Amino acid sequence: MPKIASNAASTPLRVVAIIPARLNSLRFPGKLLANETGKTLLQHVWERAAQCSRIQETIIATDNELIRSTVVGFGARCIMTRSDHPNGTSRICEAVADIDAQIIVNVQGDEPEIEPELISAAIVALENDVGASLSTVVSPFLPHEDPANPNIVKCVIGLNNRALYFSRALIPCVRDQGHSRAEPRKHVGLYVYRREFLRIFQTLTPTPLEETEQLEQLRALEHGYAIAVAHGVARSHGIDTPEQYAAFVKRHR
Repeated sequence: MPKIASNAASTPLRVVAIIPARLNSLRFPGKLLANETGKTLLQHVWERAAQCSRIQETIIATDNELIRSTVVGFGARCIMTRSDHPNGTSRICEAVADIDAQIIVNVQGDEPEIEPELISAAIVALENDVGASLSTVVSPFLPHEDPANPNIVKCVIGLNNRALYFSRALIPCVRDQGHSRAEPRKHVGLYVYRREFLRIFQTLTPTPLEETEQLEQLRALEHGYAIAVAHGVARSHGIDTPEQYAAFVKRHR
């Protein structure tokens, strides 16, 4: 099984968050620059990530000049990347070449209310599991959330707090109702990587389960890399539509 060497132990590792930012969005074009609160959505995300005490620096990676000038305007560091990246992880893989850090946090650009304590929990999970290459977070489902919703990804976890599988399907399947010891867990789309794993990840070929479920994290599992899992309660969610943004504006005026 592949292993990533860890230099964990005595010296604290430098942790940097990267927010991959692209301007285009099918359901909400230009959403990262929406500014009805007096700040762009991207600035809200940057400020929220910076509230995590485990992060030494928060950087935005983009291929768009308008985003770059906006980012510089509110005082953040910006790294320009190529425009042909298929996803945020790919953009981060390019951006880390200019970053001095051993631990890289991937914060989604449309998560303006992500809980800083969840970011800290994911960082700690990776630091404590020297055999894991990356980490993520799971949460109980909130009362209004439907575990059967395929738009909410589920994760099943081993007794060693490593991910066994991620799926859009409802897992685990409760065969005998009333006798389940395993409740479904919601996956929070937050990732923390060892820097050296990002170099490896961009060389890994896409995998059957990844392409079937359309879940990029399955590529790491299918190639044999361990994903440590932190537990927390996620009450926030990303901004995908103008309606969700309007609700966010109402909360922050």
